[in-house]
Amino acid sequence: MAEMEVDPAFRADVLSGLAAPIRAVPARWLYDRRGSELFERITELPEYYPTRVERGLLERYSADVARIAGTGDAVVEFGSGSSAKTPILLRAVAPSAYVPIDISGNFLRDSSAALQKDFPELPIYPVEGDFMKPIVLPPEVARATKLGFFPGSTIGNMVARTSVDLLRAMKDTLGVGAFLLIGMDRLKDVDTLIRAYDDAQGVTAAFNMNLLHRINAELNGDIPLDAFRHRAIWNDRMARIEMHLEAVRNVAFAVEGQSFAFKAGETIHTENSHKYGLRDSRLLLRAAGWGLCREWTDEDDQFALILAEAEAPRFAP
Repeated sequence: MAEMEVDPAFRADVLSGLAAPIRAVPARWLYDRRGSELFERITELPEYYPTRVERGLLERYSADVARIAGTGDAVVEFGSGSSAKTPILLRAVAPSAYVPIDISGNFLRDSSAALQKDFPELPIYPVEGDFMKPIVLPPEVARATKLGFFPGSTIGNMVARTSVDLLRAMKDTLGVGAFLLIGMDRLKDVDTLIRAYDDAQGVTAAFNMNLLHRINAELNGDIPLDAFRHRAIWNDRMARIEMHLEAVRNVAFAVEGQSFAFKAGETIHTENSHKYGLRDSRLLLRAAGWGLCREWTDEDDQFALILAEAEAPRFAP
């Protein structure tokens, strides 16, 4: 049997993250094929309101997006996943092409093929890559005007400085004058937030624990899975839900020949999901060179759908 090809960045992030004073592994490594499939199941859970609310906003306001941003642009989706909400936008804006970008290549190709069946005349150019950095788009869309699409409040997975870096990278990818349609989750009561990230069926727990499965499979790890559990906590000071893998007992294990030890109660920090107030979301966009065009929210102000435009650099206040 051929050896599994391991992403060197995954190896480096895991080894350095497990050895760090505050143990952490970047959230993007939750999304191998199995992780992506589990996340799609999470979006269908009754406790997980963001997908349901954002879908409603897209159904209600995509025509307004088309009216403001125009039709016939190339739609570039960052972190496309299953592209489940994408058809709503595509039908409204009638794009000249669709470019889904995702780090999970097999999942990306499968979802692109499924979408192509629904839009047989639409040119689709999947790009496997890390959208945290500027992406070289396919030459077929190089000259097209562009509408970026970043749903799901994935922006909340990053701390503020990284969010601004990402939004700047998106601006570099799309170009001045492009539009960006982005979803951002709102601040709300803690009980609702905890339930959304620690569901009764345990799907989110399986999604988080899948990281340990992946480390064992790809990095010659021998982590005893029953020594860890999923935890979701609200960090009020940082205005975010945090996902952790918590050791339930003292445990030692090896990854790639390196030894690690955890005491009971110590955690691996795997994901953040920041929540935003009205001014917070607008400040992030302005800091990265995006100007607000319109903002739509549901009746309960649970989630915001924001349309912004990439502005030319300014040299004066």
